Amino acid sequence: MFDRARSIAFLLGRVAIGAIFLVHGWTKFSSGLSGTAGFFESVGIPLAGVAAPAVAVLEVVGGIALILGAALPVFGTLLALNMLGAILFVHGQAGFFADKGGYEFVLALAAASLMIAFSGGGALAVDSLWQGRRDRTGATTSV
Repeated sequence: MFDRARSIAFLLGRVAIGAIFLVHGWTKFSSGLSGTAGFFESVGIPLAGVAAPAVAVLEVVGGIALILGAALPVFGTLLALNMLGAILFVHGQAGFFADKGGYEFVLALAAASLMIAFSGGGALAVDSLWQGRRDRTGATTSV
């Protein structure tokens, strides 16, 4: 019973964090990448014209990957690094509390992304289903 609850908890956590990234990435596209690039440039992000679409794509694709539980070590780590950049360039100087523009929420997203990256995603993740399928075919071995 605990394993089933754990799988549901992993799924709910992945969906929640993935949805946050997906919506934030989509907003960067829908509000215009040129505006996002302008903001990035104003806060000192290097190569803002390249960084804006790269971050938007990462957040949309990474958000979907978290929701599905696919390539979690890759996308969870990249999203955590993305949030560290947000702390460094945008939120860090405002202090801790999110209501004052601080890094509280962004730090929580970074930590959650890392936990998801190294959690295995649970039984209801694409990664787990794919790994289980590989294990049943004998194509991989466990240590």
